[in-house]
Amino acid sequence: MTMSKAIDDLRQEHQAIETGLEILDSISRRLEAGHKADKTDLRQFIAFLKEFVDKCHHGKEEGILFPALAKAGMPEKEGPIGVMLAEHDHGRKLIKEMETAIEDLTNYRGFAQSAGEYARLLRSHIQKENDVLFPAAERLLSAGQMDGIYEAFEQHEEKVIGQGRHEELHAVLNGLKQKYPA
Repeated sequence: MTMSKAIDDLRQEHQAIETGLEILDSISRRLEAGHKADKTDLRQFIAFLKEFVDKCHHGKEEGILFPALAKAGMPEKEGPIGVMLAEHDHGRKLIKEMETAIEDLTNYRGFAQSAGEYARLLRSHIQKENDVLFPAAERLLSAGQMDGIYEAFEQHEEKVIGQGRHEELHAVLNGLKQKYPA
């Protein structure tokens, strides 16, 4: 089975997100070991989660892929779409908790706890999308529909985060990966 460009795009973003989760694990281990954290790095990381993971990646899924799947007959409220939406919302709550803990830098344990829960949630979430949702999408949607979804993804990225921003976010991630190796 050939993979569509749309699904390939989401899977590539999953790889970047997994790199981000490794960085988050490294930051959390340092905090739990009693090391101080650079507030600027933590803010930059939270900004990456909000912009890349939530606005860009989850935005593509929620605004483009999920509605196409619902239109093709996949139930919206229950089943894979409902689970993915609930997990996206839970992830947003955990990002807010991490953000709050950053402002109170005595709350390293709170940051690490929310970060650990977020990393577990997203790893499980990515596996469900890769193993269940994406193959279902490629079965339910025609090649032409998938091409249209990919074009819509490109427009979403341009409109929501702007031209070249995807690459800038990858550069931010690479910089943090150098500072906080796995």
